[in-house]
Amino acid sequence: MQYLIYRLKCFFANLFRAFKNRNYRLFFFGHGVSLIGTWMQQVALSWYVYRITGSPVLLGFTSFMNHIPSFFLTPVSGVLADRFDRHKLLLLTQSCAMIQAFSLTYAVHNFNGEVWRAILLTFTLGVINSFDAPIRQAFVLDMLDRKEDLSNAIALNSAIFNSARLIGPAIAGITVHMFGETPCFLFNAASYAAVITSLLLMKIRPREILNKSPDIVANIKEGFRYAAGFPPIRMIIQLVGLTSFMTISYNVLMPVFARDILKGSADTLGYLMGAVGCGALAGISYIASRKSVAGLERVAARNVAVLGASLILFSQSRSFAFSLIFMFTTGVGMISCMAACNTMLQTLSDDDKRGRVMSIYTMALIGLAPFGSLISGFCSKHIGAPATLFFCGLFCMAAARSFSSKLPVFREHADPVYAKKGIK
Repeated sequence: MQYLIYRLKCFFANLFRAFKNRNYRLFFFGHGVSLIGTWMQQVALSWYVYRITGSPVLLGFTSFMNHIPSFFLTPVSGVLADRFDRHKLLLLTQSCAMIQAFSLTYAVHNFNGEVWRAILLTFTLGVINSFDAPIRQAFVLDMLDRKEDLSNAIALNSAIFNSARLIGPAIAGITVHMFGETPCFLFNAASYAAVITSLLLMKIRPREILNKSPDIVANIKEGFRYAAGFPPIRMIIQLVGLTSFMTISYNVLMPVFARDILKGSADTLGYLMGAVGCGALAGISYIASRKSVAGLERVAARNVAVLGASLILFSQSRSFAFSLIFMFTTGVGMISCMAACNTMLQTLSDDDKRGRVMSIYTMALIGLAPFGSLISGFCSKHIGAPATLFFCGLFCMAAARSFSSKLPVFREHADPVYAKKGIK
């Protein structure tokens, strides 16, 4: 019993060690409130589009419009993240996102039924997020006084993201069922005040800008050459891209499963998305409690396989209870993999190229998703949502197998970097 108590103390001590950094504590709680609003908006928007149109194709197209800007714009934002003050850039992007959310609230409230307005504003948010996401990813290191807490901070970021995934959809499902979609959009707009306030309260020490070249195109090319030329980074980004491309369909098709397959309503959608959040929290707790980044490549491979198997089982389920279980394990697999990949990338990247590497990561994670959204929407129309998700799960398992087979090459190149940084 004493040994168990000791192990639990060690677990929780490691789990929240990034909280020793004041700036990170501010960001964690401010961003957490904002993320709840983000998930409420996402669930309400998908339900709104499907309620008005009844079209899986338009669901896919809406997701496409939200994510396609990332495919083209994130390389530019990576250069900005390496060349300018990330703190000020984040204040700008978060303020723009607040304006977009208020505009969406106004559009849905005053022009209910005109879906094109919501889709256009979704595209606007996609443009904003194209700049925000890579800058925010690279900014994690700037917030830390203790650089050894980086892996824990990244994992806790995933934890708060998925806590919001648990809370936001559940609240959104109940809110939409009782009051409609507009209150969800309004809450999201107001929630940006929390993260903007946290950014304003931070005291960030100016970092040395190593990359001062004014040639944006040359900077972008340098970032891609660096990522492609270092096997561990290249392998991680390939895994993230394939996983994102194949699994975006589960998110896009959730309203179809909630209403047509499981015969539920908006609150059913909220519970399914909440189950993903519960699973993600379970998975991320393990990542956050790890003392070292070493060995995360095995964690990533294993959890992509879990993700694929979960999607296959969910696609065949007609029971609400079993569907919740499979969405839980989907959350475990997806977020554990993504958190492991994010941590490895930030650890392995050179300091002066971290922003560009994270922009390529964001491009793979978000930028490829629009194409997966469109394909999943069309496939769902012709072969059905269950069959579409079944094949996506198969592709994920194949990607896990391919990544696992290349782990010796990964370790051959990654271990010297870990050794140089004192990582065991």
